[in-house]
Amino acid sequence: MKSLELLVERIILSSRWLLVIFYLGLVAALGLYGISFMYKLAKIAGMVFVYDDAQMILAMLGLIDAALVASLIVMVMISGYENFVSRFDEGDAEVSFLGKLDAGSLKIKVASSIVAISSIHLLQIFLNTQQYTDQQLMWATIMHLAFVVSAVLLGYLEQIMNGLKKK
Repeated sequence: MKSLELLVERIILSSRWLLVIFYLGLVAALGLYGISFMYKLAKIAGMVFVYDDAQMILAMLGLIDAALVASLIVMVMISGYENFVSRFDEGDAEVSFLGKLDAGSLKIKVASSIVAISSIHLLQIFLNTQQYTDQQLMWATIMHLAFVVSAVLLGYLEQIMNGLKKK
């Protein structure tokens, strides 16, 4: 019976390597998103003398939004691999921040990134209020507030958990 138990444990532990497929998929998605970013940047560069201030601000907010999404993808890839698959053997100095990213702090960083992305999206909506109905504005605001409340609650729960760990 003990040998069966050891076999099951080995299978379960080895299954974590299946996560690599998802992380490599995120690498590919990040590459595609980078191409999309460069296309948007080239489009904005071509319109730099045509856009008025409001249009340029909206375009820059779109680029900032893309950078935040890309950073979120990198954060999930690196910390997910480090936490769930294997430690990085090389480049310890390059990824020294990883020791500080456990599952709880990763959730908070992801939630904070989502709030930042949502904030930029909401600002873009508010700068173009004429294109949206009052109901669309209301729902966008409610969704953003839901993200904010979720992030605050996650932070609060993490603080409680850290307090319990210290005891």
